[in-house]
Amino acid sequence: MTDRAGARWARGRTALAAFVVVTALAAGGVWFSQASDRASAVGSAPKTAAVQDVKSPGKPSGGLPGVRDCGMGEPVIKPQVITLACADAGMVATEITWDRYGSQEAEGTGVVQVEKTAAGAGVDAGFPATFRLYGAEPVKGGRAFTGLEVTYEGSTPLGDTTEMYNLA
Repeated sequence: MTDRAGARWARGRTALAAFVVVTALAAGGVWFSQASDRASAVGSAPKTAAVQDVKSPGKPSGGLPGVRDCGMGEPVIKPQVITLACADAGMVATEITWDRYGSQEAEGTGVVQVEKTAAGAGVDAGFPATFRLYGAEPVKGGRAFTGLEVTYEGSTPLGDTTEMYNLA
């Protein structure tokens, strides 16, 4: 009778060990299969002004205010990218072309890129928009715009046709 109980226990341990090994291999396979997705996500992510190559070789700005990405760093004149959702960088204004850039206001067009987790959708999305910078004030490092108005040219990520952002 003890032989049966011992054999049953040994079979149970063997089955449990096999289950653990198979589960670990399956989880590792899933993780490794997503490695290329994680690597490509970094390369395709929108770049903020902090990582743009926007260095000017000592050119005077003519007193023009810049934009401080998420209210930090030195102001960047005519940025091509502005982070809108600073908490998670889920919304970023990209591909900005400035039609008018003055000392009190600036206007341009571009695309608001929304990460799928921020939009609640299953895919990343881009929304064409018009951007208006305003409220130039002195800040540490120069002058900077403190407000951004985004007006969408069609569908919108959050349902509003116009959104206001504080850039200070």
